Amino acid sequence: MRTAYSVETVRAAERALMARLPEGALMQRAAAGLAAACAGLLGRVSGSRVVLLVGSGDNGGDALYAGARLARRGAGVTAVLLAPERTHAAGLAALRRAGGRTVTADRGEEAIARARLVVDGIVGIGGKGGLRPDAARLAEAVARSGAAVVAVDLPSGVDADTGEVRGAALRADLTVTFGAYKPGLLVDPAREYAGVVRFVGIGIEPPPADAVLQALQHADVARLLPAPQAESDKYRRGVVGIAAGSARYPGAAVLAVSGALRGGAGAVRYVGPAGDAVLARFPETLVSDAGPAKAGRVQAWVTGPGAGDDAATVAEVLAADVPVLLDADGLRLADWDTVRGRTAPTLMTPHAGEAAALLGVRREEVEAARLGAVRELAARYRATVLLKGSTTLVAGPGGGPVRVNPTGTPWLATAGSGDVLSGLAGSLLAAGLDPLDAGSAAAYLHGLAGRFAAQGAPVGAHDVAARIPQAWRNVRG
Repeated sequence: MRTAYSVETVRAAERALMARLPEGALMQRAAAGLAAACAGLLGRVSGSRVVLLVGSGDNGGDALYAGARLARRGAGVTAVLLAPERTHAAGLAALRRAGGRTVTADRGEEAIARARLVVDGIVGIGGKGGLRPDAARLAEAVARSGAAVVAVDLPSGVDADTGEVRGAALRADLTVTFGAYKPGLLVDPAREYAGVVRFVGIGIEPPPADAVLQALQHADVARLLPAPQAESDKYRRGVVGIAAGSARYPGAAVLAVSGALRGGAGAVRYVGPAGDAVLARFPETLVSDAGPAKAGRVQAWVTGPGAGDDAATVAEVLAADVPVLLDADGLRLADWDTVRGRTAPTLMTPHAGEAAALLGVRREEVEAARLGAVRELAARYRATVLLKGSTTLVAGPGGGPVRVNPTGTPWLATAGSGDVLSGLAGSLLAAGLDPLDAGSAAAYLHGLAGRFAAQGAPVGAHDVAARIPQAWRNVRG
């Protein structure tokens, strides 16, 4: 599992380690990892032109020491000093001893235009807001140059704690982060600016309990997935109820059932007006023409996909004393006092537009501050919230680390994909996973299935559902 920590926690861990090490040792560790990453990107170091964008903080010092290492290997290294009077003195001296040269910011564009590699050491993890005008001008020059860009710890101009980008920022091809992941490296929009993220261990050890963000990996998801035992039958494995679809949107019901059938529960019950369409595609589904309360035993319900204006069915599902996944039209039709008052768990799965409506803000505000939005939704509605999008986030109502999903592909932005995800997550709820784990595992499998289905080409939601077993096998090894 990848864990990300707040700036405050990272700095406390750095201070604790620096107190036990010789002065400057921690920066030398970071610089060595940074220089190795730069050399790997360059391939041939000798004769390559490298430009360091150096601010006044420790990131600038890391860049200077790394630049000195590259200069000793034959690179032509130029440091652009954005704050000459506050530049890290020891790092600057090391660069000059190695043969590197310096220029002021007003000469930076000329140096950048000739560079093969640019190292972004302008702003550290404590930076807030966008780049200042001089730095923004250099960032524009970097974008024009076509040079490869390596960011030191975090791209300058993005918020390390929230992943927000509130102004001009520098886009990196590679970000070398030290000691611990920062939330901004894993959450959009900042994640887009980071490029490939390479972790370099420098010996700091933030307390695991202080993590603010978690990204599950294959092994973590494999431990969560239900597996039938010798004595299992379809009822012991869990039954998930799907109350979805309408005369206008029967496909939503079919797609939700398609995800549910591949999600680990032993059986799927369907309630709604799309029963014929569901049976025609999935004859193994247990279809009922009664309402949710009379459909038979279930361990979890999914409601909302394609529901149209059927508020009565949504209300009937929310009255059930089992976990409920609320999606799509269900998010519009639900009575929120009922949701907040439920004793059984609720998992909500909005996209950014639905989240904006629930929060009373514009969609753009949610997309710009996804981490804050998912936390606010979970707290406000006392539910676990899976916020779908370019980076899918899952937050519990009681706080704690937010889960960020590392799988997926832009091709998943297709009609019906969310219905498949809802059915899959609902099935995992019925199989016994708690909402945070069910949402996280479902998002992971769904994203992986999307990758397998797409392989660089457009796909439909039914293609994604069909690849869930492949994703499951891939995770379980």
